[in-house]
Amino acid sequence: MIDLYFWPTPNGWKITIMLEELGLPYKVIPVEIGKGDQFKPEFLAISPNNKMPAIVDLDGPDGEPISIFESGAIMIYLAEKTGRLMPTDVKGRSLAMQWLMFQMGGIGPMMGQANVFYRYFPEKIQPAIDRYQKETRRLFEVLDRGLTDKDYLAGDYSIADIANWCWVRTHKWSGVDVDGLANLQAWMDRLAERPACQKGTKIPFDMAKLKQGGGKGAKKFSEDAMKIVTR
Repeated sequence: MIDLYFWPTPNGWKITIMLEELGLPYKVIPVEIGKGDQFKPEFLAISPNNKMPAIVDLDGPDGEPISIFESGAIMIYLAEKTGRLMPTDVKGRSLAMQWLMFQMGGIGPMMGQANVFYRYFPEKIQPAIDRYQKETRRLFEVLDRGLTDKDYLAGDYSIADIANWCWVRTHKWSGVDVDGLANLQAWMDRLAERPACQKGTKIPFDMAKLKQGGGKGAKKFSEDAMKIVTR
């Protein structure tokens, strides 16, 4: 059994989708960011950087529990634990890791900052909005080129696709379009058809309205996110 400390964000969905793909038993333990759960000592013992997601694998190495924080590290751990969703050859593994790091060092941070300035800050700082939205769009174009003549980023479906898709699917929330990026759009649709992607993004509730950039759920999400930004 895996205890998943979770809140519905792109990084959180990376893990719910992966657990669904792998068919591993898990229990969701909500960490409510609006209530400050991420700063409680018991959570910091698992995730010292007070970020979600984090896991405790009760059946870790040698049968002993192991806690892991950072979504990318969790994905690699689960792939290695099961021998799935990661190419086994050196070239394929290297390619999957490159695109995973691309998400963690580029797509995630840039979209995250676009969200902060476009959605969460009470005052609109247009140069900051423009900077992060333009860089996000540039990174989308990199993904589009990387998907030329390929269904998936590393050849076969892998953690690289899950990691990037969880962020790219929320592009409207960041105020960035995907117009003219045919490879990227086809890839987005391809992953959206996977049952694990559909189920994983509805835990603990359906965030479809967030993807569309509106609705009561989006308003609540913005309010909670603002508490983090201004803390």
